[in-house]
Amino acid sequence: MFKKILVANRGEIACRVMRTAKAMGIKTVAVYSDADVRSPHVLMADESVRLGPAPAAESYLKAELILLAAKETGADCIHPGYGFLSERESFARACAEAGIAFVGPPPAAIAAMGDKIESKKLAKAAGVNVVPGYLGEIADTDEAVRIAGDIGYPVMMKASAGGGGKGMRLAYGEQDVREGFEATKREGLASFGDDRVFIEKFIESPRHIEIQLIGDQHGNIVYLNERECSIQRRHQKVVEEAPSPFVTPKMRKAMGEQAVALARAVGYYSAGTVELIVSGADTSGEGFYFLEMNTRLQVEHPVTEEITGLDLVELMIRVAAGEPLGFAQDDVKLNGWSIENRVYAEDPYRGFLPSIGRLVRYNPPETSPLPLAGGGAEEPRVRVDDGVREGGEVSMFYDPMIAKLITWAPTREGAVAAQIAALDAFELEGPGNNIDFLSAIMQHPRFQSGALTTGFIAEEYPDGFHGAPADAELLKTLAAVAAFAATAEADRARRIDGQLGRRLRPPADWVVTIGGTDHDVRVSTDGISVDGEELDLSLEYTPGDRMVMVEGDEHLTIRIARARAGFRLTTRGASHVARVLPARVAPYAAHLIEKVAPDLSKFLICPMPGLLVRLDVAAGDRVEAGHALAVVEAMKMENILRAEKTGVVKSVSAAAGDSLAVDQVILELE
Repeated sequence: MFKKILVANRGEIACRVMRTAKAMGIKTVAVYSDADVRSPHVLMADESVRLGPAPAAESYLKAELILLAAKETGADCIHPGYGFLSERESFARACAEAGIAFVGPPPAAIAAMGDKIESKKLAKAAGVNVVPGYLGEIADTDEAVRIAGDIGYPVMMKASAGGGGKGMRLAYGEQDVREGFEATKREGLASFGDDRVFIEKFIESPRHIEIQLIGDQHGNIVYLNERECSIQRRHQKVVEEAPSPFVTPKMRKAMGEQAVALARAVGYYSAGTVELIVSGADTSGEGFYFLEMNTRLQVEHPVTEEITGLDLVELMIRVAAGEPLGFAQDDVKLNGWSIENRVYAEDPYRGFLPSIGRLVRYNPPETSPLPLAGGGAEEPRVRVDDGVREGGEVSMFYDPMIAKLITWAPTREGAVAAQIAALDAFELEGPGNNIDFLSAIMQHPRFQSGALTTGFIAEEYPDGFHGAPADAELLKTLAAVAAFAATAEADRARRIDGQLGRRLRPPADWVVTIGGTDHDVRVSTDGISVDGEELDLSLEYTPGDRMVMVEGDEHLTIRIARARAGFRLTTRGASHVARVLPARVAPYAAHLIEKVAPDLSKFLICPMPGLLVRLDVAAGDRVEAGHALAVVEAMKMENILRAEKTGVVKSVSAAAGDSLAVDQVILELE
């Protein structure tokens, strides 16, 4: 077995690999850029080596620096984590030449499957279903338009070496192709060093199913069931679960056997994932098509671990050391249900714009340090895989994922309920985050029914996300909590020493306004009533608390923070501002003047920190509403900024190549 492993990655996957390595008695080496000098993965490792400046192209993507770090520290193997170098044939070969084991598949398999165009040709030759499309070289935009028309809209444009949702554009017509083809080429070149693009038919109402494989160097390959990854935004996975609520045992067997056949055809070993696009309308089990094969560990691997009881990182390390798997296909378990939510630094209330900054508060929910699901536990449990800490920075240079929240339960309903409760208890302040949005998905009737497609988010939130809807009972509970907290705050205030006059008792009657609706709340030693109805609630609050636990008809965890004239209460996928006034004062609130927000529609404002890649207009140009004005790159994704209204460009305040701050003015219209 290996003595020292270098993890050629950062963040939560680096920490994940190190935890398993330490449990196996293997020493660990971290590599880091200047942006990560005090990151948790660096502090967790036994040794660490600086690679270079913050941009990945100048640090983590430099294979020669990784190899040099391994040689300097005496590491005898390298684990590439999720990406960066994991799909690079040349790096795997360089490791072999240096006498350092690469914890991943053989170079030939990486080459065969890393190229999406060539991998589809191989899959087709192996008898695997592939999506209709054009796999040849596409010279320019005009040719792309012609090919897309021949295939028939809608089509998907994809970077040949792409992955992780990057380098992909959906086109419903010629204009989409003309706007998106060059952007797809640029994203492919910037992220993967390859600007080739292929076009294939987009299957409408599709489900994204993937098969996890593990193979050894002795010819043994097994599939570890499937994962449902249909909940996506901009082709980036948001929610994953295992197993899939759609896949039958017959489908699972057919998909798994085809995936194994494909892997065997290229001499594959180590962990890998065959991704399939599945027609949600076809229940025969035959309507699935090969999408791509990821020759690495996937972000969503924990849900597979939870239902099988296997540690995929440990298996990868043992396979790299030449050990056989030690189990066969019939030994693979499927126990219970597991769901993973990706907690991202993006603001769903502002169109999911990327967000960066300091983690002012980071306190994930309490985890359940129990064995993997293979141990037979029946109580729901929570797992958090992360690589950040309170006070750390979310940087513009890397992926916006902060943490992965994983739950397991004997049933899908139990795993969903555990997710909702855990998301309520997740404290995260600083950068914008998607916790409310994830909770809203978990509560959505369509998600709970299992009727999933990759269009779920676009279909269910066509006008953006504005918080999960709250029913009347929840709003009454929040009004009661707000009034109870106001009573506690008033009681503390009256106990301050040195006040003139006698100490007044705190108000018992309050008017709590939530969402424009007034609630009459009475707080007394006998209990709490809202709008004349006694509520059967049990709760405690001490001024300064950040969480309130409420026990009633259902248990609630509510994050509470002071707001002007009241509190901000966050639970069940939404934040509610509650204005709390003593009943004798509340009538005067009607006389307050409402502040009107200024009209900023004449400005093009940068919605996130990023790089201005392209500016398409100049002073004096006339633009129409919806006209593409500029392209801003943030967290390795290009974002097209469009005009909100028709007008003439009065002035331009930025130039292509500028680094922009959030809310910085790019241009002004007149």
